[in-house]
Amino acid sequence: MALLLRQAIGDSLRRTRVSQSRTLREVSNSARVSLGYLSEVERGRKEASSELLAAICEALDVPLSDVLVDVSESLTDRSSAKRGDTERTLPAEAPAGSARAGSTSIARDTRVVIPARPAQALAAA
Repeated sequence: MALLLRQAIGDSLRRTRVSQSRTLREVSNSARVSLGYLSEVERGRKEASSELLAAICEALDVPLSDVLVDVSESLTDRSSAKRGDTERTLPAEAPAGSARAGSTSIARDTRVVIPARPAQALAAA
């Protein structure tokens, strides 16, 4: 059975909370979400809205982007294991003259960072 995105997000949030030795009650109070709903999100039974995820991440003092990277890696690791891959690599550069000549490989650990627009720019948009 495939791991659903909501399950991977819940797993990541739970790992983060447990690593901080915090209770569901503490985080739910801080995030202003019901304890039961937070529990359902952590178990992957409820889809959390972006606003709710942001509130939970703020309560956990962890950037939402860190949670999403963790989820991405979790899903990648799971799909690699399912296929039996021992290592995920991108194709090497094609020989000169081939249809793919000039393309480049990107290292697996490369991260793309898209800076947030300043608050003033968001307000004007």
